[in-house]
Amino acid sequence: MSFSGKYQMESHDNFESFMEAVGLPDELIQEGKDIKSISEIEETGDHFKVTVTTGTKILTNSFTLGQETELETLTGEKVNSVVMREGNKLKVSLKGIDSVTELADANTLVNTMTVAGITYKRISKRI
Repeated sequence: MSFSGKYQMESHDNFESFMEAVGLPDELIQEGKDIKSISEIEETGDHFKVTVTTGTKILTNSFTLGQETELETLTGEKVNSVVMREGNKLKVSLKGIDSVTELADANTLVNTMTVAGITYKRISKRI
């Protein structure tokens, strides 16, 4: 199953406590909690380009599976990491944040991020 496509967030759990744990300022947490972010994924072989638009904030990361690359975190920090694919899941660890992005079915993208025992789950639908 290909990740390629555009997805709009439908629901999310534990947003505020997770974002506080990763160090996002309170004003950005309050701004972002009700915005339905759009994720656009372009998959070409083992190369991916992921763009997440949340209001006026645009976060774009490009990577090749299994190769170390510089990725931007939620707080804007740039870190080197390796994204791995396991079936219909993309897994990466960024500065203590474990992220799993899964295609639950052809139209549902589930992103689960965990830091210091706090888990944030975002469910998006293909548009």
